[in-house]
Amino acid sequence: MAKVVFSLCFIGILLCFSLCSIYAQDKSWCVSRTETSDEKLQAVLDYVCGKLDCKEIQPGGSCFDPDTYMNHGSYAIDIDYRANNVCDQSYALLTTVDPSFGKCVYP
Repeated sequence: MAKVVFSLCFIGILLCFSLCSIYAQDKSWCVSRTETSDEKLQAVLDYVCGKLDCKEIQPGGSCFDPDTYMNHGSYAIDIDYRANNVCDQSYALLTTVDPSFGKCVYP
């Protein structure tokens, strides 16, 4: 009986962590660290935009302005985070503050 109760509790805890993880991703964003170099952000942009749709940070896109590595890098890093659930802490950080501004809405 004790093994059954323990097993059910363990499964419940795992389920809770799984659901919390899914919820946390919906309410968090992965953006550029302020100290990340423009060269690194350009490399990230080349990589991410080579495999995902970066139209929003292209000329005419809703997130093109301001036209900076930091701005474009943050958007690209976040769409990569959404697609792959990875936020590389060497050049990015997780935030719970929505980075959207004006017409630029982060996913």
